[in-house]
Amino acid sequence: MGTAESLEFTLTPGLTLNAAISGPLLRAGIEAAQVELSGGAFGPLTYVIPAAACDPGHAAWYSSARKPEGTSRLDAANVTFGRREGGPFTHCHAFFTGPDGVRRGGHVMPLDTVVAAPITARAYGAREVGVGVEFDPETDFTLFTPRALSGVGPSRRRLAFARVRPNTDIVTAVEELCRRHGFAAGTVRGGVGSLVGACFADAPDVSDYATEVFVRSGVIRPGPDGEPEAALDVALVGMSGCLAEGRLVRGENPVCITFEIAVEETVA
Repeated sequence: MGTAESLEFTLTPGLTLNAAISGPLLRAGIEAAQVELSGGAFGPLTYVIPAAACDPGHAAWYSSARKPEGTSRLDAANVTFGRREGGPFTHCHAFFTGPDGVRRGGHVMPLDTVVAAPITARAYGAREVGVGVEFDPETDFTLFTPRALSGVGPSRRRLAFARVRPNTDIVTAVEELCRRHGFAAGTVRGGVGSLVGACFADAPDVSDYATEVFVRSGVIRPGPDGEPEAALDVALVGMSGCLAEGRLVRGENPVCITFEIAVEETVA
């Protein structure tokens, strides 16, 4: 957990997605952040969607790389920013519309995707926290994992980072994150991960056993008993290529591989 800092900037055309995001954040002294993107375009764009596992050691895998010709207009995306092998790295899930006019979604490859038109970015980070890629023996993947870099001083804006493990309900995990840090209320900032299908309160369920997800909005408020209650609206793409959006049902949406999330405390 750290002191929340927000930073608004524009992704510069001609840079890779990785460079366009990491440059402004590193110049601001931020080592860990959740970033929300909107507008603008990619071109070229390289992305993948979830796929069946390639071996018994993995719960799921990725499709082959997809590279639409021309420019793809960005609808929205979330990005986790941290470090891999010492260098800045990003993990991005997005919805976009391709040159053919078809709306799609997926896991955007940050080193192979270039910003084609200015994209609006809003980042939520903390100087006291670092996020690094580490090998996780449970999933047999290398995953972003937050680590404390220094203590948190007095602050009216605290930001808690977490990596949610497989088979943990994402809604109750957000509530537990708030309880652990003493947040009576909060706002989810960013959020990138995978779920085992999806059970929605306001949209048809998704049966694909692996989905790539980003959080559209998330709010935590005190319930009738004073305990935190979370409402999460997400967007996702499934193994079939289906797109879905809606509010998740509490207790019915376990994480597939990982979920990277941050919650900013709401202070009265």
